[in-house]
Amino acid sequence: MRFSHIYLVLGWLSVGLGVIGIFLPLLPTTPFMLLAAWLFAKGSPRLHDWICNHPQFGASIRQWNDHGVINRRAKILAMLAFLVVIAASLVFVENRWVVMIQLLVAIPVSCFILSRPSVARLPKVTASVSSKQ
Repeated sequence: MRFSHIYLVLGWLSVGLGVIGIFLPLLPTTPFMLLAAWLFAKGSPRLHDWICNHPQFGASIRQWNDHGVINRRAKILAMLAFLVVIAASLVFVENRWVVMIQLLVAIPVSCFILSRPSVARLPKVTASVSSKQ
């Protein structure tokens, strides 16, 4: 089996996990789609173009690849998902270690997500003033 085939299999696995993550708040969609884009870039330019131009996921992937941006809506949804899952665990799970592990994962991931810009920064343009007198 060639490496490109391994990248394709892992890319499709990542897409599958990302799609499942649409319906399960425990599983994030965007990181799996970003991973799939990277894997497809290694294994198939055609599939990389497909996922980067996908109507649902393409814009987020391009924003991340081009500018390191996580849009405000995605940030809000991620934080809400963390809150819902941890709150549900506090109510329904007796073992507090589960909540501790969730917090140990959620806090640094939240810090990373919130530290990313929400919009692409425009390059500074310096205007040259010509002095004609």
